[in-house]
Amino acid sequence: MDAEAAPAPPTTHPDGLPNYSHAQIIRVITGILLCILLAAIDQTVVVPAVPAIAAELHGFSHLAWIVSAYLLTSTSATPIYGRLSDIYGRRALLLPGIVIFIIASGLCGAAQTLWQLIAFRALQGVGGGGLMAMAQAAIADVVAPRERGKYQAYMAGTWGVASVAGPILGGWMTDQLSWRWIFWINLPIGVAAFVLSNRALKLLPVRRLTVRIDYAGAALLTACVTAILLVMSWGGNEYPWTSAPVLATAAAAVVLLGLLMWREHAAADPLVPPRLFGNSVFSRGVLIAALTAGSMFGGTFLLPLFFQLLHGADASSSGTLIVPFLASNVVGAYVSGQLARRLGRAKPILLGGLAMAAAGFFLLALLGAQTGHLRSMIAMLVVGFGIGIVSPASLVMVQNAADRRDVGVVTGTLLFLRAMGAALGSTLVGALLSGRFAEGLAARGVTTPIDLGALRQHVALALPPATRQAAEAALVGAFHLSFLVCAGLAAAALAIGLWLRDLPLKSSAAR
Repeated sequence: MDAEAAPAPPTTHPDGLPNYSHAQIIRVITGILLCILLAAIDQTVVVPAVPAIAAELHGFSHLAWIVSAYLLTSTSATPIYGRLSDIYGRRALLLPGIVIFIIASGLCGAAQTLWQLIAFRALQGVGGGGLMAMAQAAIADVVAPRERGKYQAYMAGTWGVASVAGPILGGWMTDQLSWRWIFWINLPIGVAAFVLSNRALKLLPVRRLTVRIDYAGAALLTACVTAILLVMSWGGNEYPWTSAPVLATAAAAVVLLGLLMWREHAAADPLVPPRLFGNSVFSRGVLIAALTAGSMFGGTFLLPLFFQLLHGADASSSGTLIVPFLASNVVGAYVSGQLARRLGRAKPILLGGLAMAAAGFFLLALLGAQTGHLRSMIAMLVVGFGIGIVSPASLVMVQNAADRRDVGVVTGTLLFLRAMGAALGSTLVGALLSGRFAEGLAARGVTTPIDLGALRQHVALALPPATRQAAEAALVGAFHLSFLVCAGLAAAALAIGLWLRDLPLKSSAAR
């Protein structure tokens, strides 16, 4: 039945590579849209629920790990998916990834302790690492870099649904049902994604390569990223920055990074081939993607907390209030694709988006407890639109600079470094927020501990006026610093982008 409904196989270029028709491209893209939706909605639906999760499971000081645990394992798994898919095909890797994601989502919803949830989120990341990597690699297989803007509406529309519906749905379910439903909702979507992807990706031929998987490199990578995240999370919160645990973990991260670099140079088929970094467009492009993701996920982590802790919003309201940030991100992505198709180049688009992102985060750093929602919305629109422009432009630029045989591993490596940047960004701003809040209280002479997660309740219970004002001022200062760090990440990416070679975008997916 499926074979009868399938379109004819793609024609081939003189070099033997497939040349896909518009109908075949649409079949592949529509088949993987639910995978993109699943990955996108999982990032947005959990955001307004994080404070409620941390409060119920008694772990506000570790709330960043609800986000970071997923990013950690998805970060480590992404390049493995990319390499394996170059060997066995996109479909053979995407389908198991969906199954793992579905099982882990059910377990997340059933978690009884914070550390159970963190462990199940880590497992969810193992599956989630393949969703976007395989979806983006499949698109690169069938659509030329310059022509990707023509099909950007499909991806942008899917991200738009997730970005608008995710936080609203997550906030509503948290307030009206339970935060557990934000994970259980993945189950029916995941099943549908499995069925559609299985049908669509049968169209892609499998070119089996004789390579070995660098599992030792994957283990070193996971350990290194874990050590870095622990330093970010512990420093200034669990332990002083100069304490033995923080310094020892930082030293371990440096050693593990050195071992990882040695391993990748020594391995016959490295997880992240060092030769890729000899291409300046690739090396600078993936660094820009990582810095941009760090700023975006830092902002995504901070904004719901900003509205809940400083403006008294509940989970549902905070989810609605951050919609401009997420929706403008989608609009920026669509505009980026259209501009790339018209101009045939990505660098000017990239630089414009980074400048907007840095400026928008600086505007967010100026907001306070009494700031009206209009000013907040304008700043979020600027940030979201700028980052939305950057994300597809950096991906297309890197894929465009790669050889055909490296599309899978290049896509996986970029998404890996992007996810690593996101994990570091969310962990860093979470640590800065709680650490600077505590420092601000001490500087204002408040000796009574005030839990950041219960601040709204403490204020509602009428703390003494002086203590309440000190707590609010300390929290405003903590948000100012955290948003400035996000602006700095975007500005650093802009500085790197100035030195990028502006290669013309290829007009064929086969080259």
